[in-house]
Amino acid sequence: MLKLIGYRLVLAVPQLLIVSLLVFSLTYLVPGSVAAAILGDAAATPEAIAEVEAHLGLDQPFLVRLFDWYAAAVQGDLGTSLLSGQPVTDMITQRLPATLSLVVGGLVVAVIVGMGLGIFAGIRAGQPRDRAVTGLTAFMQSVPEFWLGQILVVVFVIQLHVAPVLAWTPPSQDVSKWLAGLVLPAIALGIGTSALIARQTRTAVAEALSSRYIDTMVAAGVSRRRILWTYAFKNSLVPALAAIGLAVGVLFGVSLVMEKVFSFPGLGTLMLQSVLAKDFPVVQGVALIIGVIVILVNMVLDISYGLINPKARPA
Repeated sequence: MLKLIGYRLVLAVPQLLIVSLLVFSLTYLVPGSVAAAILGDAAATPEAIAEVEAHLGLDQPFLVRLFDWYAAAVQGDLGTSLLSGQPVTDMITQRLPATLSLVVGGLVVAVIVGMGLGIFAGIRAGQPRDRAVTGLTAFMQSVPEFWLGQILVVVFVIQLHVAPVLAWTPPSQDVSKWLAGLVLPAIALGIGTSALIARQTRTAVAEALSSRYIDTMVAAGVSRRRILWTYAFKNSLVPALAAIGLAVGVLFGVSLVMEKVFSFPGLGTLMLQSVLAKDFPVVQGVALIIGVIVILVNMVLDISYGLINPKARPA
């Protein structure tokens, strides 16, 4: 296990370098001038643009700016917003709890619904209930999350009045309101992703139950419940964990849109505002933090593979 943990930690370094390089480079593809966006159309003369670019270091070569950005990021300094003048780290810290709450809530729904449907279908593979679950998951995956979120808002907020209008309440203020405000966003965010987990779980459970060692246990008189939960379910966890790792990245991407639907003051709202304003340090900081979180989550899941399946550990 120590070798596996060390291997994943070493592998995470180039992943972080690649993600950060892409994040820094993509901002160069955005058309227009940052200095012109800051100055406005009236004051954006060539001389003023050159002066602002020199002041912000935007006139430096790409490699110089990249090296300076890396050196500051290692120390936890992601720069300063070009518009508000606030440290990007502080802006992200203020918004991160809302996004993490939304993603974790959606992941909980996705795991519970996905694994529940997958096990339900897997133990009766090829039967009507299996085909029904397959059709249901196809429908769930095809429903746009933002559309489902709007439907939930109309039904439960506007018509039934059982959910808060402004969903986000920090847990430090009121834990019960925080949880209540997460119910609808988590359902809207997690339903589509649960279909991915359900399919992987269903296939893994069905394959495990059709294995020869399961037939041997049945012949030996081992109860079906013990076979399912002690052997088949454990062996199906590895592909299910792989689906969960993929789901985390999907949830972060979709959450950037869902924050707008449910008025969540998270990283998605901050990213949208920064992209429109061409506030590149904030865009880079938000994208980097999301990339780091996804890499760390997948690293933890990879280590979990080793705990469940010793064959996944390096020799």
